Amino acid sequence: MRYKAVSQTGETNVIPWIHLDTAALPDGRGDLRLKQRGSEFSIMLGSNELMNSRLSGSEEALATLVCDRLGQCRQPSILIGGLGMGFTLRAALDHLPPDARVEVAELIPAVVAWARGPMAVVFAGSLDDSRVQVNVTDVAKAIAAGKGRLDAILLDVDNGPEGLTVAGNDQLYGAAGLHAAKAALRPGGILAVWSSGPDHGFTRRLRQAGFATEEVTARARRTGGGARHVIWLATKP
Repeated sequence: MRYKAVSQTGETNVIPWIHLDTAALPDGRGDLRLKQRGSEFSIMLGSNELMNSRLSGSEEALATLVCDRLGQCRQPSILIGGLGMGFTLRAALDHLPPDARVEVAELIPAVVAWARGPMAVVFAGSLDDSRVQVNVTDVAKAIAAGKGRLDAILLDVDNGPEGLTVAGNDQLYGAAGLHAAKAALRPGGILAVWSSGPDHGFTRRLRQAGFATEEVTARARRTGGGARHVIWLATKP
């Protein structure tokens, strides 16, 4: 959909995209570009749109599905891998209790800067919530530091188990990465993974790693429309 503005004379003008900033990927495979059109934001990698501020449904579902399953967990400790446009973080904060602890691991410093700068309206103050700590780090390092203290790990760091942006993300979804996530979780803890589409091999790896695995479909739009994305909910026995 292209936004249009109607002037006082009745003329209709297409609102153009404005390029706001560029950030190089850590492995040098390309650049992320932040664009804005009216109140809409987009993060692009080449010709691929990674995120759009009008499409938040499945990212929010990543958080709400986990929070529903945690139930009345006392002082839950949550790790979110990938800040993105903050939809998962905001949804988690809406459902978590006041004593929760939420760590966000974001690899690219510019994404955090965008959240506090041009996209602050999208984040709606969530980064200033007393429950939140944002660290510019590889989520794999945050998982390794978990050591059985996390109630949930929410991963939305790429296009899914098949990495698109950073090649190093692939390690999260292999056998070693899944065993590391399992070691970081408390008994009954949940590893939740967002993906743009299904991946039967990843489902198999989750089960081989000893997780009780559920696969859920979520739509891109809050209203239920748009692309069908996949969320894995893998529970540690």
